[in-house]
Amino acid sequence: MSTFWIILTACLAASACSLVGSFLVLRKQAMLGDAISHAVLPGIAIAFLLTASRNTFPMLIGAGAFGLLTVYLTEKLQLRGRLMNDASMGIVFTTLFAIGVIIITLFASQVDLDQECILYGEIAYVPWDLWIFNGMNMGPRPVWILGFVLMLNIIFIVSCYKELKIYAFDRQLAISMGVPVMLIHYGLMGSVSFSTIAAFESVGAILVVALIVVPPATAYLLTERLSRMLMLSVVFGILSSISGYYLALWTNSSIAGAIAVMTGVFFGLALFFSPLDGIFFRKYRGARKELNELSLESGKPVAEYPQV
Repeated sequence: MSTFWIILTACLAASACSLVGSFLVLRKQAMLGDAISHAVLPGIAIAFLLTASRNTFPMLIGAGAFGLLTVYLTEKLQLRGRLMNDASMGIVFTTLFAIGVIIITLFASQVDLDQECILYGEIAYVPWDLWIFNGMNMGPRPVWILGFVLMLNIIFIVSCYKELKIYAFDRQLAISMGVPVMLIHYGLMGSVSFSTIAAFESVGAILVVALIVVPPATAYLLTERLSRMLMLSVVFGILSSISGYYLALWTNSSIAGAIAVMTGVFFGLALFFSPLDGIFFRKYRGARKELNELSLESGKPVAEYPQV
């Protein structure tokens, strides 16, 4: 039964992160997920200090607020500080992350905060992190949290799909068409923040970044339609979760690390064998084009040349 809960948790985290990550990839802001995963630390620390507990709901509120603050400050630095987006992002998330470390050091040094747990995750312990409601065992708490966040992401994407589609491909066009760009933008960033904080307690910050970026990037290589990209990114996230779990069992290694490796494996396969723009098919089409040109020049049919 523990295997089921671990795989289900990984699949829910992959689905939630891949959906919002698809829009970050299209907006060329893929590493914003990495920035948010670090910058939410002050929000987590402040939420703990105010509530004196590590309950998930206050943590989500604190993390979501600082995730939106990260996006806001990054944009302001880019517009008013004449900095590129990556430089602004790096300045904001390192500063906020350092502030979070200082807050924890000064006011919460006795709190059980395992840095390795945050980085690598402890998804193997999910079956024992139970939610007890009125004396009833409701199952692992991360499953409920991630399921709730996934549901929110699906509702947000379905209800704002047309607006998100225009915004993702051309922000200026969206503005000219009267799309509430700022509302859509911060709604998306809020979804990224909630998905990040909900997932990294279980699977770790490194895997969260991998799930936000790699499955959507893999899907991007295989289709030119947003709806298919969203579905494929979820499929690749789930396949990576399942195959990564069994890879970890086979190699007796980190489950989160193995899942991240499998996201890279699927991306590599798409990079080489994608029918749209894969390296293998691109070389094949180039060779066929050369044969066609040679055939036209010599008048000799292509079929008489060696097959490529």
